[in-house]
Amino acid sequence: MNTFLGAEELIFALVLKVGFAASLAALLVRFRSFRNLLFTEIRDSDQKVMLLLFLTPPLAIGVFLRLVGGYRFFDLTLEGSFLMGLIGGRIVGLLGGSLISLPAFGNHEWLSSPLAALIGLIAGMVRESMPEKEDIWHFGPFLFLSVPEWIWRLIRYGKGNWAMLPLWTCVAVTVGEIELADIGRVPEKWLFTYRPSNWGYSLLVVMSSMMCVAMAIKIWNNTRIEMNLEQNQQLLLKTRMDALTSQINPHFLFNTLNTVSSLIRFDPDMARGVVLKLSNILRRLLRKHETFVPLREELEFIDDYLDIEVIRFGRDKLQIFKEIDEETLETFVPSMLLQPMVENSIKHGLAPRLEGGQIHLRTRQSNGRLLIEIEDNGMGISPERLAEVYGGGIGISNVHERLRLLYGDQFRMDIRSQEGQGTQIHIEIPELATAEPFAGL
Repeated sequence: MNTFLGAEELIFALVLKVGFAASLAALLVRFRSFRNLLFTEIRDSDQKVMLLLFLTPPLAIGVFLRLVGGYRFFDLTLEGSFLMGLIGGRIVGLLGGSLISLPAFGNHEWLSSPLAALIGLIAGMVRESMPEKEDIWHFGPFLFLSVPEWIWRLIRYGKGNWAMLPLWTCVAVTVGEIELADIGRVPEKWLFTYRPSNWGYSLLVVMSSMMCVAMAIKIWNNTRIEMNLEQNQQLLLKTRMDALTSQINPHFLFNTLNTVSSLIRFDPDMARGVVLKLSNILRRLLRKHETFVPLREELEFIDDYLDIEVIRFGRDKLQIFKEIDEETLETFVPSMLLQPMVENSIKHGLAPRLEGGQIHLRTRQSNGRLLIEIEDNGMGISPERLAEVYGGGIGISNVHERLRLLYGDQFRMDIRSQEGQGTQIHIEIPELATAEPFAGL
């Protein structure tokens, strides 16, 4: 039912309407599925249905609250229809406008459904006419302040601004609804709208409708920007991870190939065994898409690597001791986590020794965290070198950088070393039963 409102009551209702539109937009964007719909510009039929399911129920409830309680500011039929057409296209706008206005149509407001469907259709046509769909998201609460600049650029350079098209269309449909509801054109009860008594109040009504649409788009666009940044950060992280891994792999391969070349002359059978182990290692290195692997696989990889190193140095000079908690074997760890540290122990700690060297590898669980220790009795690290990114070895530096990228501040990596006595590397990381949290890397 349409009624005239006093100035204070009209302004109060319009302010509440804008606030309700912003609150509803902020509420909807908390749903991950809705955020994904906003992030996708080209939507299939299922996604369009999902968009309708998210938007039409709360907007239709707003119309119902206006009918049963007289709360005019809950009715966002015009703004909701326009938004759905602008975001989802002609079909979404047409169906959405019709569904939103069903409670009003059932209350004998006969023009509500046809007009809402028409507004949604017009907004959908505006969307499809825009060359760059991204321009839709430039519709902000203060876009109208750019009108003088737009006019100047249009006159001087002949260049328009497509972001202005939704703005002018929103203004046009709001003015059209006000004019249509004017006394003498249609019965008052056939269409609900604010009935301003002069052009000043009409301007407020138009501004409020524009602000409702603009506030929703602004809130949703902020979320789209955050999602885009998050996606870019994941791509950057993956690029950095690949770069770090590519630094580790050639360093390791160089040593193993030297081992094979030295064996092939005087012990072909042993060289053949090394080649088989090397083939297992290469097969693993080619699986670069795996950021995380079970600890069991990482230990199998280390076994192949250490078997080659034992052959290279001799069993008397290099001994391996493992204390592995069985419960840790299925825990997911970063791929190529152990090999650089073991290699560092052999190359910088044990290789210079004349007598036999030992490497102790330990894993255990504690309070939801995985603890890994690699200890050797090698030459140790001087305090000066220890200050250079945990020993200065490229492998150790990269391990620390990878852990920082993957876990942030949720990991610990400590290196304790005494010259002439050996080095101990202690790592604590969150215990993961699956690699799902990092599936995007």
